[in-house]
Amino acid sequence: MNTMLIANLLKRKETGIVLAAFILFTIFSVTSESFLTAYNIFNISRTLSLYIFIALAQAMAIVVGGMNISVGAIGGLATITVGYFLDVAGFSGWIAVPLAMLVGLLAGAINGFFITKIGINSFVVTLSTLFVYEGLVSGISKGYSYTNIPKTFTVIGRKGLFGMPYLFWIAVGALLIIFYIFRFTVFGRRLLATGGNLDAARLSGINTNRIIFAANILSGFFSSIAAILWVSRMGSAQPSTGQDWLIISFAVAIIGGTALKGGSITALGLLMGGIIMVLIKNGLVILGTNIYFERTFYGLIILLAVIVDRIRAIYSARSK
Repeated sequence: MNTMLIANLLKRKETGIVLAAFILFTIFSVTSESFLTAYNIFNISRTLSLYIFIALAQAMAIVVGGMNISVGAIGGLATITVGYFLDVAGFSGWIAVPLAMLVGLLAGAINGFFITKIGINSFVVTLSTLFVYEGLVSGISKGYSYTNIPKTFTVIGRKGLFGMPYLFWIAVGALLIIFYIFRFTVFGRRLLATGGNLDAARLSGINTNRIIFAANILSGFFSSIAAILWVSRMGSAQPSTGQDWLIISFAVAIIGGTALKGGSITALGLLMGGIIMVLIKNGLVILGTNIYFERTFYGLIILLAVIVDRIRAIYSARSK
């Protein structure tokens, strides 16, 4: 019985990710005295939470067999939307936040429209809208940050509950919702079916264009959520926000087991992928690694994750 249980655990893609996260956590705990401090864990958890939402934005596009290169640009657009309405217009968060969400939804819908209605490849569409959205960010903000953010707006990004930041609990809640959607709802199964085999999904009666359109809207939505929480944590809305999100979104999603070919996503995998990325980032800082090489490490991590994803896909195909 125990042997069968172990065998079943080893077959699950999350097992390797959990083990990798545990090993990294152990290594940094042993090599650095400051790693396990309450302050450091709190900060790690805040960054982890933001990474999860950034990864969710990418994962929604990948799961249906596409990708979203404009994740960071949408985040930047939502960021200056929040900043403008809080700082310049003087609106409350109750108005600024829904407007930023609307921007994310609209940007995702634009991506989805060109992908499904015009029939352009998701890479080409989102690469194009990346420049469009970034241009809007620069044009609207003129390169200036919005710094007059109300103190009440930063509570969620800087305070916590039970020793963990509010951001962490929000991220956990989002992952639980994602787990429920993909495990128990028709919509979730249709997302997986569309990404797993587009032609088969169409033949089974699924309106795949509608599903892909919805996935892109969700991608834009999660980008806007990440932006809103980012502003809450930083206490300012900077036009540069989102410029490094593309590499983060792919790294966390792929490391977390979201198959590049589509049709596969796990909430636990995304959590573990985020933990691995944050541990590496935090560990490099603690170990005194040159920060200018950070993106080099991220690139190597993504390459390794893609190789693992490819090996997993080959193994899965042979085992069928």
